[in-house]
Amino acid sequence: MSDSENLLIVADSERDANMLYAVGLFVPDPFIYFRLEGNCHVVVSDMEVNRMRQRARHCRVISYNQCLDKLRRKVKRPGLATVISLLLRERQLRKIFVPANFPLGLARELRHYRIKVRVKPDGVFPQREFKRADEIKKISAALMMAEVGLAEGMQALKTSKIGRHGKLTYHGAPLTSEKLRGVIDTAILQAGGLTGHTIVAGGRQACDPHEAGHGPLRANEPVILDVFPRSQKTGYFGDITRTVVRGRASEAVRRLYDTVARAQEIAFARLLPAAKAVDVHTAVQTFFETEGYKTVKKGGRMQGFFHGTGHGVGMEIHEAPRLGVTSHDVLAAGQVLTIEPGLYYPGLGAVRLEDVAVLTAQGARNLTKFEKVLEL
Repeated sequence: MSDSENLLIVADSERDANMLYAVGLFVPDPFIYFRLEGNCHVVVSDMEVNRMRQRARHCRVISYNQCLDKLRRKVKRPGLATVISLLLRERQLRKIFVPANFPLGLARELRHYRIKVRVKPDGVFPQREFKRADEIKKISAALMMAEVGLAEGMQALKTSKIGRHGKLTYHGAPLTSEKLRGVIDTAILQAGGLTGHTIVAGGRQACDPHEAGHGPLRANEPVILDVFPRSQKTGYFGDITRTVVRGRASEAVRRLYDTVARAQEIAFARLLPAAKAVDVHTAVQTFFETEGYKTVKKGGRMQGFFHGTGHGVGMEIHEAPRLGVTSHDVLAAGQVLTIEPGLYYPGLGAVRLEDVAVLTAQGARNLTKFEKVLEL
């Protein structure tokens, strides 16, 4: 979408990445954003007017309450649709573009007022895919928060005691996924980040890539730690995954770990401008196959490598580009994306390693500084 196309967003900026990108500050309740003839306009409640004027100086700020007062002379119960219709009609506009997640009910109301609503499924801010230097710094800061939490979690694992039947104890109590998640999340909160569903999954649980983990953790089996906080200040995400064993890893797990680490290196080497995202993913798949790690369905569940190699990250934890078997994306300088190959075999365990990279004209630059170590 070009900046000359008129655009309407109605959402809050805490959960909607497009709205946060448009205005640059968090607003918890839905409000109206217009881009009209290249200029930004926001319509907010009186409690947000002053803050918006101070923090979003690129936008013209309009009082929603004043719009309602103006409409009450003609309309019995004015609302969002009547306010939007009023402002568009004042500018003699009858058509507006909206994002794909625009509220259906509101779109129907606008059509009642003879406002044509046109969805832009290819994205209202396609430039979000290509990060500016300041955005890369914000992602790096969020990534540092993730590393702070991960470091605390690994230290707790390292100092845990190995008890009967391999169960881990920490400060005299069983070390569970829930408790270790609390250690990680608390450290991130203190560093200025917000967490959601941090993954601490050991043994067979780790063979489901998005299983958060629950119950006691055990020695001598791989534990996946996947940490993806959002900066409370900027709204940008960081993302990192490490796989560790408290105690001694079996030779089979060691080989699994080394294979995943090599696969990640292969993917990094193929991150070049103009490369097809699917080709990066296929190279990882092919490598796993040649190393003897087949991807099959067994006992009603998948095992092997059955997710994408990575994804873009920014104001959303998962955004373009996608490195997967169905991806049609082409890589370009300025994209920030994760590289996270993994192998999952119930009975053996699971390994996933994830770093974040920024793509430059020369190739990928790894933004992740955290070490990779298997045994603690």
